[in-house]
Amino acid sequence: MLALTAFDKFVEQLFEVMKRFTGALSQAGIEYRLIGGMAAFLHVNVRNPIAARFTSDIDAAVSRSDLDSIIRAVAPFGFIYRHAAGVDMLLDSTSPDKRSAVHLIFVGEKVRASDLEAVPAFSPAAETIEGALVAPVADLVRMKLTSFRLKDRVHIQDMDGVGLITPEIESALPEVLRDRLSQVRATE
Repeated sequence: MLALTAFDKFVEQLFEVMKRFTGALSQAGIEYRLIGGMAAFLHVNVRNPIAARFTSDIDAAVSRSDLDSIIRAVAPFGFIYRHAAGVDMLLDSTSPDKRSAVHLIFVGEKVRASDLEAVPAFSPAAETIEGALVAPVADLVRMKLTSFRLKDRVHIQDMDGVGLITPEIESALPEVLRDRLSQVRATE
């Protein structure tokens, strides 16, 4: 029972961080999209809460030109900007648990030099889930297949398992990403 209580507290804390971050950016009129494991969790959770796999942090796609405005907008909400080991992040100054950082990922840029594609520009029809702008499934699938780490492949399996990866999304992928999607499906 102790582990469940600790997990529940962490989940609550991460959602509270997400709401403060998204609230700060929305209030300042700064465009963003939640991406990464949190976005995968939110999309899957809408379809099947039992199939939703939780994440340990928050990733947000933002425009690099908005970085200074973001830093100013989130400071009153308890976030401190840090750039460490090549990662731009917002640490939650209200918590000693630094796992609940918000990692800033820049649209139009590759996260790693080895990535096949840059992070896609903001799609006009972002979905609002839990009061946050979340990258559409099509964009999220592209990012996950581009990165293709083990956790990205698991997120693809989770989204595919609840029917989020439609034939339309699949057919819009470049051949190399369709091949990667086939690889993921072959391991299910």
